[in-house]
Amino acid sequence: MDFSLLRNIISRFCVGEENWVGSRTVYIGHKEPPPGAEAYIPQRYPDNHIVSSKYTFWNFIPKNLFEQFRRIANFYFLVIFLVQLIIDTPTSPITSGLPLFFVITVTAIKQGYEDWLRHKADCSINECPVDVVQQGKVVRTQSHKLRVGDIVVVREDETFPCDLIFLSSSRYDGICYVTTTSLDGESSHKTYYAVPDTMAFRTEQEVDSLHATIECEQPQPDLYKFVGRINIYKDKDEPISRTLGAENLLLRGATLKNTQHIYAVAVYTGMDTKMALNYQSKSQKRSAVEKSMNAFLIVYLCILISKAVINTVLKYAWQWSPDRDEPWYNHRTEIERQRHVVIRAFTDFLAFMVLFNYIIPVSMYVTVEMQKFLGSYFIMWDDEMLDEELGERAV
Repeated sequence: MDFSLLRNIISRFCVGEENWVGSRTVYIGHKEPPPGAEAYIPQRYPDNHIVSSKYTFWNFIPKNLFEQFRRIANFYFLVIFLVQLIIDTPTSPITSGLPLFFVITVTAIKQGYEDWLRHKADCSINECPVDVVQQGKVVRTQSHKLRVGDIVVVREDETFPCDLIFLSSSRYDGICYVTTTSLDGESSHKTYYAVPDTMAFRTEQEVDSLHATIECEQPQPDLYKFVGRINIYKDKDEPISRTLGAENLLLRGATLKNTQHIYAVAVYTGMDTKMALNYQSKSQKRSAVEKSMNAFLIVYLCILISKAVINTVLKYAWQWSPDRDEPWYNHRTEIERQRHVVIRAFTDFLAFMVLFNYIIPVSMYVTVEMQKFLGSYFIMWDDEMLDEELGERAV
């Protein structure tokens, strides 16, 4: 007796369909395959809830502080401030602590405001209305309630609510035109093609009668890559299989153009969509400006350390002569006299680091961020950058 099918079913049930292999199975309209076909495994995919914000009310302070002190300059000034608290330095800790506190606070307020705007945008997107085909009728629901396998109706000038496989169109040639400006910046109309065996469907009843499954790759961020297969079941015959490619996949964030309406099935939803995956990967990266700033910071940090080392060496070279050991205005205490020379040298090195620390400006990051923040508004207010045809501004 062949136990491979039973073993596969148990494995897929225990570890989850999505984590079992490098592909997923989508049941169109949530219909089970006919008897004798592959085993039906309940779907356990995320809903269509999208989250582009970085913070919540509870994690804002610790997460924001962690992200800010990951930056070289902020971490450097934090170390300088701690050094001023620990050892006797020529300057007061307030001279480093107060500017650092101001910079961190201003940056946190700016990032908090931007994240609040993202929360509002997420809420608006998740609650926008979407038409879904259920039992041969069009039912209106909210975007975040979409599930993998739902058949969606998208009309002209509407944005695709998730990643969809194109089933049929109001056009008899089975194509539709799409703009992907929000995804890749290209404003030209791109052509997408419906599955040949479903392109003739014109009504909700015909689409709802479709009995098929889609096997496709697991979510990945490449906008121009998609590999899959649709299996269409008719009567008791063997299923008809058709390959699927990127020309059949309608991406979330793209907009339908010059086509009255289309029918499509959801294959990737929520944070599994290519748009969300690209956002998540980009959010971990640093901008070219920040990378350039970090390179200059490292150079200036090396200069600062060199200056501190040179001055420490010159101090002890000057004090090598007994008559220059202790100036009348800077007598050492008894504790300082008994301290080991290596410890004294290290303490003096830190003191020189504190003395010369302003070679790196404490307001550098916040100045650049405020310039970008305010500059974006000037770009948005510029009437010469207004698209009169669409009525949209640059930002």
